[in-house]
Amino acid sequence: MGENKNKGVPYYMTTAIAYTSGKPHIGNTYEIVLADAIARFKREQGFDVRFQTGTDEHGQKIEIKAEEKGVTPQQFVDDVAGEIKRIWDLMDTSYDRFMRTTDADHVKVCQKIFKKMYDKGDIYKGAYEGWYCTPCESFWTDTQLKDGCCPDCGRAVQKASEEAYFFKMSKYAPKLIDYINEHPEFIQPVSRKNEMMNNFLLPGLQDLCVSRTSFNWGIQVDFDPKHVIYVWLDALVNYITGLGYDPDGSSELFEKYWPADLHLIGKDIIRFHTIYWPIFLMSLDLPLPKQVFGHPWLLMADGKMSKSKGNVLYADTLVDFFGVDAVRYFVLHEMPFENDGSISWELMAERYNSDLANILGNLVSRTISMSNKYFGGIVENNDVEEPVDDDLIDTILNCATRAEEKMNELRVADAITETFNIFRRCNKYIDETMPWALAKDEAKQDRLKTVLYNLTEGITIGASLLYSFMPKTAEKILAELGTEKRALWDMDTFGLYPNGNKVTETPEILFARIDAAELMKKVEALMPAAVKPESQEEAASDESDDLPMEHKPFIEYDDFAKLELRIGEVIACEEVPKSKKLLKETIKIGNETRTVLSGIKKWYRPEDMVGKKVVVVCNLEPRKIAGIESQGMVLAAESPDGEMLALMTPDAVCNMPSGSEVC
Repeated sequence: MGENKNKGVPYYMTTAIAYTSGKPHIGNTYEIVLADAIARFKREQGFDVRFQTGTDEHGQKIEIKAEEKGVTPQQFVDDVAGEIKRIWDLMDTSYDRFMRTTDADHVKVCQKIFKKMYDKGDIYKGAYEGWYCTPCESFWTDTQLKDGCCPDCGRAVQKASEEAYFFKMSKYAPKLIDYINEHPEFIQPVSRKNEMMNNFLLPGLQDLCVSRTSFNWGIQVDFDPKHVIYVWLDALVNYITGLGYDPDGSSELFEKYWPADLHLIGKDIIRFHTIYWPIFLMSLDLPLPKQVFGHPWLLMADGKMSKSKGNVLYADTLVDFFGVDAVRYFVLHEMPFENDGSISWELMAERYNSDLANILGNLVSRTISMSNKYFGGIVENNDVEEPVDDDLIDTILNCATRAEEKMNELRVADAITETFNIFRRCNKYIDETMPWALAKDEAKQDRLKTVLYNLTEGITIGASLLYSFMPKTAEKILAELGTEKRALWDMDTFGLYPNGNKVTETPEILFARIDAAELMKKVEALMPAAVKPESQEEAASDESDDLPMEHKPFIEYDDFAKLELRIGEVIACEEVPKSKKLLKETIKIGNETRTVLSGIKKWYRPEDMVGKKVVVVCNLEPRKIAGIESQGMVLAAESPDGEMLALMTPDAVCNMPSGSEVC
């Protein structure tokens, strides 16, 4: 028997907290399933695991979405957080705390953290002038923009100018660079480390805006209530507030589990976790997490998931078709270590039938059925061995060793492959030993007993390894074999299955084969419902670049030439009373001044408009809107999903004068 070397050793791991802007699709759900597999395996290794997940619930984007839906921000996030937790629970994830950034304990300590950083001189008050991306909740300078858009998501940004508090990032940057160089395991995979060093740290960090005054949905700065704490500072500190950290005296839980052993996050937010977060911790004089792993994305086989394509897959929909463990198996098995993985209905059906129904399900069913048919369900080893047994045993024990090695490297897909190699080898062993032939020869009965024992023992080891990835399936298999889960530290020994044990009389069909053609008929019937949005809010998709364009009929060139388009400069702007959409702009066009009404209030504030140069349709017939005559139209571009809008403006480099004609 082996020894549990990790017994009682604390291991703290977290996922990123899911943003409560909408229902998570299967790509979002992948992270929690991946984290759960790691957490379960660490428990199997004997570690005392603390596993935290949850939801990120503040920010301007939430405030806007709640207003559009006609509910309070708290009601909005309560609904979405409830849905996220429901899906996490559906996927059989074994977290210890579901953390919400609206939780009272988090809010209170977050305020204390902000104050501690301020008192230390790491946070100071200033004014921000730059570009803001609402979906990403991120500020950018002119040089950081990519083609004038957010460098992270590619969406339009808005000019922002407001009083704000700033964090002195440069104060800690040299220390962080040294830490990363001295701890090569800190950022994984290595490609993520190189990106952070070369693109952000080495060129030099700018001070970070850590408060906002232009919206209210956030944690108030308690000593300056008109400010709310920047959503990323609020979100990142959940990893310590959820453990009971408090600047005035932390809990035993925090003292036991911090620093975190693993932050598991998507590769798109690795900058926040490997630059901002470590620097915040340095400011608090706290040790840094041991590892941040930026996992790849799970994409549709035909590209990004998009509501307009009808290809957005949700975990609960897939579970209805395949079951929880089959979905867990697929998302874990199909994701490479560094590169993005893909998912499709056809590929899931193929894997379901080949791997789950055939390799695993059929093996378990055949083995138990033969034990019942030939020996009344009694599994006995009479030690009638042949050379083929040695290869079976060596393969199984080596696969178990390699599976643990792969899990230690967070190569979960490879660990699952090693586990299924056990089942593949057992199937081959059946073909090699031909139990049905042995059963016909009375002199071979003891050999047949040994063959069936070896198969049962092999499946026991494989099912015990499988538990971290497909827990319910593993439990069913072990129950049918009449045994318990094998300890990981005992998997260096073959032959621990109790001699003379009895298997179940009627094995359950673990994975009934799926008719792929029938499945696709059901999918085709389902997809139109996915295309049709339940509401305008549901129609909005983060993958707006995947939405199809609708073209208007062709026009003659002479028709276009009738338009008089000129550059105008906004010299005054104000909100239209009692209107949720309209701004009233006073625009100077050459030597004349006009009043123009625009439905852009959702995206632009009046103070942002003053001084902005815009393109105006000058020969549009005046029209009264909200009792005010609008003498033209300002041109703007709107994304297909209606989530983004950007005014058409001349190239700032040219300094095109007011009144210039657009041709």
